[in-house]
Amino acid sequence: MRNYLIKSPWWLKAFYSNLTWNMSTDEKIVYITFDDGPTPEITEWVMEQLAKHQALGTFFLIGKNVVENPKIYQQLKDSGHSIGNHTLNHLNGWKHTSSDYVNNVKVCQDLLHPTTLFRPPYGRIKRKQAQILNKAYNIIMWDILSGDFDTSIDGERCYQNVVKHIQPGSIIVFHDSLKAWPRLQIALPKTLEYLKEKGFRMEAL
Repeated sequence: MRNYLIKSPWWLKAFYSNLTWNMSTDEKIVYITFDDGPTPEITEWVMEQLAKHQALGTFFLIGKNVVENPKIYQQLKDSGHSIGNHTLNHLNGWKHTSSDYVNNVKVCQDLLHPTTLFRPPYGRIKRKQAQILNKAYNIIMWDILSGDFDTSIDGERCYQNVVKHIQPGSIIVFHDSLKAWPRLQIALPKTLEYLKEKGFRMEAL
């Protein structure tokens, strides 16, 4: 399946310089993010893992999943994690007009506690869409992809994908989804243990 970049290259960050790829800091802080929830049992398990390591995360939520799982959404907010918009139903920006895409984001926003964070599903967003959404949101991309959505690799590989590229200010992507679950349940605890052992703080965006 491998048709994605684990580490976002400098030239991509430069080309889309109006998007946030990592945070500028010299401190040992990283930002672990989760896409596609809330998902019953999986999102709650993620919250438990984060709590064990005094870590906070940022959850980019799909609007329809929020409608279906309001209690988990409330738990996320009550636990102090950051919430971000991930469209109403996981739209691919490259396949939709700017007006349809922006409207889909707005519908999702109406379901969420006010948030200024947005992540485009698949990382795919047209420049015009980004230009419009940048007026209301900080568009969060990533520095490191765990690859937990990739069914052709295992959890150990996802863990290695992350820890090989960690640096201060890294934004890391995991997925609290059914598809990612077989790899997430292995990679996330190991990643959290590694970061704590190396003296990193795990903060919310």
